[in-house]
Amino acid sequence: MTIEDEQGLGVAHGAGDGDGYGQGSGDAGGGARGDGDGSGAGILGVFGRQLKRFREWAEHDRAAFGAMTGYSASTIASYEQGRRVPQPAFIDKADELLGARGVLKEMKEEVARAQYPAFFRDAAKLEAEAVELHVYDNQVVNGLLQTEEYARAVFTMRRPILSDETIEERVVARIARQGVLVRKPLSTFSFVIEESVLTRPAGGSDVMRGQLEHLLLCGQHRHVDIQVMPNKREEHAGLAGPFTLIETKEERRIAYVEAYKHSRLYTDRRTVRELEEQYGLLRAQALTPRESLAFIEKLLGET
Repeated sequence: MTIEDEQGLGVAHGAGDGDGYGQGSGDAGGGARGDGDGSGAGILGVFGRQLKRFREWAEHDRAAFGAMTGYSASTIASYEQGRRVPQPAFIDKADELLGARGVLKEMKEEVARAQYPAFFRDAAKLEAEAVELHVYDNQVVNGLLQTEEYARAVFTMRRPILSDETIEERVVARIARQGVLVRKPLSTFSFVIEESVLTRPAGGSDVMRGQLEHLLLCGQHRHVDIQVMPNKREEHAGLAGPFTLIETKEERRIAYVEAYKHSRLYTDRRTVRELEEQYGLLRAQALTPRESLAFIEKLLGET
């Protein structure tokens, strides 16, 4: 049974690019450029047409309106043509300046979701509302724990190559997602990360040093547990790959599994229970949170 059958959310699957929860947490802007799906481009097109309509009603040309909002005329054109994802602050300001009476603001949530690839949008919505997230990563540091510099390095290394503009949009989207870590009331987060992820100097030694320092800071919070899986462990329950367990406000457990071109959400109890069992074993096999922070601190001293 699909998640669409059970919840009306739709199955989160498609062209997974190694950039979802476990492998960097898919932040995108893909739909607007034709490398995602039509739903992202659709809402951006609707927003763009409404923005243009209100601008023309207010009798502002693009250059004048751009000057009022702090953006260039070409950027305004990109927003109106659905080619770029406007940030929430721009939408709020545009709504106010153009007298849109909340019409533009009402689309903020859907516009924000258009930043993500099609396969990640449902998962991103669940993540933003989750009361618990439990994550296993084996390729890169999870997106919720990444520094801006590390995130930029991850996107820069992606193949096929992303444009500079797309990379910056995805970095912004990724950092914005991290607000879930400090949202009140606080949710519970746990991460199991492979040692190999922490010893791979993605972006160079300076970038990795900053990333390790950030992990130490995140791990100091009482609602965030970070555990390292040592390379020397003889027993390992997560060899099938990365995944995330999501606990919803309705006390439902949903699993997100990322694989190339087949990333998806699962709600059936059998699949979710299997992943819960794997995660429980992974946490038992990994270093404890306190041992893990000490291990990361040791790595930092060697970087």
